Amino acid sequence: MTTRRALLGAALASPALAAPFLATPARAQGSAASGTGAWPDRPIRMIVPYPPAGSTDLLTRLLCERLSQKLGQNFVVENRPGAGGNIGMDAVAKAAPDGYTFGASTIGHFSINQYLYSKMPWDIDRDFIPVALTWEFPNVVVVSSQHVPATTLQDFIAWVRKQPNGVSFGSPGVGTTPHLSGEIFRNRLKLDATHVPFRGAAQTIPAMLSGDVTFAIDNLASYVPVIQEGRMRALAVTGARRWPTLPDVPTMAEAGMEDFVITSWGAFVAPAATPRPIIDRMNAALREISADEGLKQRFLQAGGTPLWSTPEEAIARGKAERPLWEAAVKSSGARAD
Repeated sequence: MTTRRALLGAALASPALAAPFLATPARAQGSAASGTGAWPDRPIRMIVPYPPAGSTDLLTRLLCERLSQKLGQNFVVENRPGAGGNIGMDAVAKAAPDGYTFGASTIGHFSINQYLYSKMPWDIDRDFIPVALTWEFPNVVVVSSQHVPATTLQDFIAWVRKQPNGVSFGSPGVGTTPHLSGEIFRNRLKLDATHVPFRGAAQTIPAMLSGDVTFAIDNLASYVPVIQEGRMRALAVTGARRWPTLPDVPTMAEAGMEDFVITSWGAFVAPAATPRPIIDRMNAALREISADEGLKQRFLQAGGTPLWSTPEEAIARGKAERPLWEAAVKSSGARAD
């Protein structure tokens, strides 16, 4: 928990987790010409379908802080975790499509969960309209500095092969990109590695530091502080480029593993029947925010990059990545029912 507090403190600076993000006194109003009327004229609910202090929660709160300033209304972040985010997303799908409920969705909701669950309470293509892509970050291969002697990815692979009882890798749950990244890594190299699911990095990190779990290929945003403190060693990042705040950590390709570019990303969504003028106004606000240098720096400190897209581009990205994750789920045998 100390790690999480440090990360949140660095990124958020002062707002408390439980507090809504307060609007500036000059409230932004819609216009009849834009079709949004007085929207927004009351607080907006943002449902995060994961626990507090995780990567999605953290980056969503940073964006909501800026959105409250742009749109002149409070944003109230509501955490509704469970079932790989399905519970929170179901709440968004069933909310009134009036522009006062949005959801912080992820790659899992767009491209993975439909292959993990035999029955889904919602359909990403039918029940939602995306607002925009919002953020992206790579995963990182991490080991405990105290319990694993390897200092490079190739050294680690060789070390794993010498362990008589194999090793284990942690993730924030079955079917997450960290779990499937670990499965792809294990299968490709034919390593004896057992998956150990946790409820989030707040549990995975202590298990790794105590030596109960050997490694993780987890969301970078969760691990920056413990890497910078030296308690964990980063062996490679799964992005196409090195991460700016960890310039000495190679990419997977540089570390000897080609074709291993994997990133986690998010998008804000609304119930399907939400009026398009409201979606467009929210999208325009996010476009301005994503270009703000101050926000970029705060995201960088937290291990992420702000994104922006049209709603249609968000839909296209989700569909384009489904074949990769469908294959990963099938090869791993992962089920979340």
